Amino acid sequence: MAFHLNELTGYDDIVIQCHDNPDADALASGYALKKYLERMGKKPGFVYGGRNAVSKSNLLHMIDHLSIEVEHVERLDKPQLLITVDCQYGESNVTKFDAEEIAVIDHHQVSGTLPAMSNVRSNYGSCSTVMYEMLQSEGIDINEDENLATALYYGLMTDTGGFAEISHPLDKDLRDIAKPRIADIVLFRNSNLSREELVIAGDALKHAQYDTDRSYAIVAARPCDPNILGIISDMVLEVDSVNTCLVYSMMPFGVKISVRSCIREVKASEMAAFITSGFGGGGGHLIKAGGLLKKDLLERAGIRYEEEPVRQFLAQRMKEYFENTDILYPEDRIDDLSDFSHYTKKEIRLGYVECEKLAPIGTEIMIRTLEGDVNVKIDDNLVIVIGVDGEIYPTSMQKFHASYQVLPGEDYVYPAEYAPTVTDILTGERVGLLPYAKSCLAAGGAGIYARKLDRRVKVFTQWDPDKYYLGVPGDYLAVRVDDHADIYVIAAEIFAKTYQKG
Repeated sequence: MAFHLNELTGYDDIVIQCHDNPDADALASGYALKKYLERMGKKPGFVYGGRNAVSKSNLLHMIDHLSIEVEHVERLDKPQLLITVDCQYGESNVTKFDAEEIAVIDHHQVSGTLPAMSNVRSNYGSCSTVMYEMLQSEGIDINEDENLATALYYGLMTDTGGFAEISHPLDKDLRDIAKPRIADIVLFRNSNLSREELVIAGDALKHAQYDTDRSYAIVAARPCDPNILGIISDMVLEVDSVNTCLVYSMMPFGVKISVRSCIREVKASEMAAFITSGFGGGGGHLIKAGGLLKKDLLERAGIRYEEEPVRQFLAQRMKEYFENTDILYPEDRIDDLSDFSHYTKKEIRLGYVECEKLAPIGTEIMIRTLEGDVNVKIDDNLVIVIGVDGEIYPTSMQKFHASYQVLPGEDYVYPAEYAPTVTDILTGERVGLLPYAKSCLAAGGAGIYARKLDRRVKVFTQWDPDKYYLGVPGDYLAVRVDDHADIYVIAAEIFAKTYQKG
């Protein structure tokens, strides 16, 4: 149902509308769309409705410094085309204005029937990311306009809790590629906390609860801007006996959470996803993350949406997170294979990249994929295998040739949504992985020993000892037949496509 921006240029009377009480992401998205349409010779309006005009200091600075021409209106003459950004037409948080045609650009969950011209990316962290992707598709470099780059960067930053809740690689791309005016970002960010919010933070910190055995804290805050939760989280993590923390606030629509971690055994993004699983969603990166537990889903599960039941529920989630997980480190071996079975690879076509062709030997690179970022150091013995669903497996040249057959002359076809990229960690230079990919055939080889998991496991691999791969019940823990220290996790759906008993 996604459409291209150039499809909007067939209209003349165009109005862009963001939701009532707009935030930075809504303003940035609408601003980016307005700039595009003006570039194409159009003269769109940019409005928002609702009772109140923008009053937060950071947003007023944003509007002023980036010259965002947006108008607070109570009525609207019926335009030929109305485009809602960072919201969906007819939702309760956006004033409903009549229009001949409707288009929607958003990143929230779909709440109703969408018009024909819609681009809703519910797995993106911000609507700014949606606009970044759409502008990219039109061949537009956002860094040609410093105001535009600054707006989109700040929109993403605020909607993901200071980048703490980023999970999709396109969000990471916008964060890394945009070149904002740093002085403006610093000003906007440091105009975000009111004196009332400072009191909220102080009260929350006074009543923090600590689990000394597992070195984590749980902190409840009164309803506030989600960015305040991040500020509280950062302060709690500075306590010497706290390695991870959960800060939360009960909002009218659900429980907003902020998560922090300073140990490699806990990825903040993974903890946030665990806490919100089944009740909303969460994400982020290694140290900082956040998410939302939706009020209606909690109530549907029989959890009263009141302070004490919610506190008990979150405390139980944190307890389960730490109690029901095993950890395997790079130096570990599995020699007792009595409950493992032997499997060999099915004959399937995959991709591979010889890493020495990506960058000079010794270069540390980050491979960005849908599953996350993988850090490796290039040597002449390193091969990256691209799996059946586009997943990435670093391995040695010897192990590659033992398990795969090279298919010279056969073009490789990538099977997934997001094409992985490679970044030189020292210089920041980025290249695509796929231009270097070639085809190979899984050739069976000695195979693996594997067993289905009945509890969570975190595996630190030999090629990236600082980050773990998570396996959940239903996934498989695998050990190479020829190397019992080469241990890894295979997702259930990938295992079914890739392996057979034998």
